[in-house]
Amino acid sequence: PDIVLNDPDGKTLKLSDLKGKVVLIDFWASWCGPCRAENPNVVNTYKKYKDKGFTIYSVSLDNNAQNWRAAIQKDGLEWEWHVSDLLGWRSAGAALYAVQSIPAAFLIDREGKIVAKNLRGAALEQKVKEIVEKP
Repeated sequence: PDIVLNDPDGKTLKLSDLKGKVVLIDFWASWCGPCRAENPNVVNTYKKYKDKGFTIYSVSLDNNAQNWRAAIQKDGLEWEWHVSDLLGWRSAGAALYAVQSIPAAFLIDREGKIVAKNLRGAALEQKVKEIVEKP
């Protein structure tokens, strides 16, 4: 399902605008310890494969814009696709993907199909590598 939410500056960003790329939809929040602990792995995978058509669409379950922005900066989440409706657990994006707990991640291939869920660490990197290197 398409997610259409605003970035920290109020600009609308659609998940569907990323069609043709390999996308990790990453549901997280600044207050989520396990999410923040996983962020270095996500950042490393992004840096390694961003030039091969991989990007990240981060959906924050924050309800405080300042905390959300600070976490993006502090954790070095350098991709441009950060969105939230600042409704916490009532997030429309999380509802579309039936997210019950975070971190939650969905890996989408170039055709827009979910090919993996909730991969972390080395497993995430391995699956991204496999998909971006497919002919």
